[in-house]
Amino acid sequence: MRQLTETVCGLVPVYNNPVTIGRVVDGLRQATGHVVIVDDGSDSETRSIIEKLAKQDPEHIHARHLPVNRGKGAAVKAGLQTAFELGFSHALQVDADGQHDLGDIPLFLTGMRNSPGALILGAPVFGDDIPLIRKYGRKLTTLMIALEAGTLSLPDAMCGFRLYPVAPICRLRTLCSRMCFDPEIMIRAYWAGVPVESVPT
Repeated sequence: MRQLTETVCGLVPVYNNPVTIGRVVDGLRQATGHVVIVDDGSDSETRSIIEKLAKQDPEHIHARHLPVNRGKGAAVKAGLQTAFELGFSHALQVDADGQHDLGDIPLFLTGMRNSPGALILGAPVFGDDIPLIRKYGRKLTTLMIALEAGTLSLPDAMCGFRLYPVAPICRLRTLCSRMCFDPEIMIRAYWAGVPVESVPT
């Protein structure tokens, strides 16, 4: 039996989510053991909550504060660098607004164990009540990404629920520091030979 050498932390980029951040961090902490929080220049209320979370459990909650809002991509990159410096092999990213079902975390961890070198993206499962503009907007985005990447095999790139293999992703150079980071890092990972897989969420 192969010895498990992968170590995973949670990663939460935060910008002004004072109501939900505590619950999200607690859920990740229970599932992964450690959580890296990147405060992307949040307001004083959110920053205070993050500082309190880190102070209550400094061994497992690792907070990093960016002095000004630089965008989700910049926050994720800062979090991945922190995870690398702390020695984690993988980082499980979730959004701070609580929209992701943390009950699906075992799917990502199983994917990590089966394919430790892969970037694993959440593939959103929407109900029939999804607004048409969102449904077809995602289809158009997927088509544009396929044209840029040169393949139709890549999964949905817009979901912020994903698991990164830290070292190979930190080696990639990206241009985008805001929401466009999510599809860009997937494309650049694919171009660099990093396997890209998905799990339903």
